[in-house]
Amino acid sequence: MSKTVLILGGSYAGLHIAHALLKKSLQDVKVILVSKNTHLYWNLASVRAIIPGQLKDEDILQPLEKAFSRYPVANYELVIGTATAADFDKKTVEIVLPDGSVTHTPYDQLVLATGARTSDPESPWKASGTYKDVVESLHSIAARVGEAKHIVIGGGGSTGIEVAGELGYEYGKTKEIVLLTSGKKLIGGHPVADAAASELKKLNVTVRYNALVEKTTPSAATAGKTEVTLANGETITTDLYLSTTGLVPNVGYIPAKYLSQDSQPSVIVDEYLRVTGTENVWAAGDVISKPRASFLITQKQAASVAKNVEAVLTDKAPTVAKGPPVDVLACAVGRGRGVGRINNSIRMPSLMVWAAKGRTLAVPMLKSYIDGSVA
Repeated sequence: MSKTVLILGGSYAGLHIAHALLKKSLQDVKVILVSKNTHLYWNLASVRAIIPGQLKDEDILQPLEKAFSRYPVANYELVIGTATAADFDKKTVEIVLPDGSVTHTPYDQLVLATGARTSDPESPWKASGTYKDVVESLHSIAARVGEAKHIVIGGGGSTGIEVAGELGYEYGKTKEIVLLTSGKKLIGGHPVADAAASELKKLNVTVRYNALVEKTTPSAATAGKTEVTLANGETITTDLYLSTTGLVPNVGYIPAKYLSQDSQPSVIVDEYLRVTGTENVWAAGDVISKPRASFLITQKQAASVAKNVEAVLTDKAPTVAKGPPVDVLACAVGRGRGVGRINNSIRMPSLMVWAAKGRTLAVPMLKSYIDGSVA
């Protein structure tokens, strides 16, 4: 009897797992991938895509259909839609299709890989909408970046640093660029904080500490400008405000009892990356957000979930999931330098971060997700 593996999410984790299972050519197993976007978005490079002329659309967006074209059509199905409700007892997921129609898809094994979204839906750091929405957002912001003389970035995390670095590298001598962070240091005081601040200073980026953004509103005095109001009451007028704060796991379709009690709930999993309290539901990537949101962590989780789903399908026991051998935090700071640490104790030289990440922002890896060699 045929078995169905239903994968929700067509980004790094979901596509990785789909490739891994389809390449095994498991007998009587069909893989269904549900994605709200027709394309895989290489959002790791979104911080550079907002700089006019740096990246083409096809450099960071590739059709998912192309990724599946190498497999027998009977072995997979690509569904463009959004999961809106999951019933782990009945083993079905409600999916809303682009035309508004609703389907209820049964499964034998379910993988939750719906990732996370930015707290600001207009931010391009995640694919919050369709392919068309993503492209239009990137083009619009790039045009505004080119025109702006004064740019404010809200958020002193790794994304904020990388956005500020890209802007500083390209425009540090011609535009005023300000990075606001709510804390006393960048990245919550992580060991790379001082190094990041030093690199940004070299690029003429102004970093302001203890500057919590309370709200942003269109300027009443000057058309096209934005008023950024800080918690201390200060107002900064800017040509362009870019928010990089907060990731929100996409878990709205998941019953609450399977979620954490955090302010931003995420999926609770066991040591096998199986959703706690279930037998056949697995999760990987930013939907877990543990130990933290990270591309390298997502890769390892995807490999573990694929291995364990295959094991269960072939009547074998799952194995404990393993994370990366070392914990790496690396931030590109423009197209020439970067900062990073391994296990919070070993400093990564700037040249190493540039070579490993900043030089290309891993854009060449997109090909491996499309041709299946990633898995």
